[in-house]
Amino acid sequence: MLFLIIVGIAAGFLATRLMQIEADVPTTIAIGVAGALIGGLLLRSIVALTSWAAGLVGAVLGAMALIWLYKTYIAR
Repeated sequence: MLFLIIVGIAAGFLATRLMQIEADVPTTIAIGVAGALIGGLLLRSIVALTSWAAGLVGAVLGAMALIWLYKTYIAR
């Protein structure tokens, strides 16, 4: 669980930079952890890889998806 939080923090940081949004630290962490949960589990189930690289890629993709959803539907 601690590993997922650490990966989520890194993923949130990367996702906010890649999506070019300015977010405070708690929001970045929340986006990253939620993205890590969603993307990490989804990618692992689809690809069936258990390496840390698959988790990180999934976490970044999940966080980017959450940012897109937020920008598209909530931040209007």
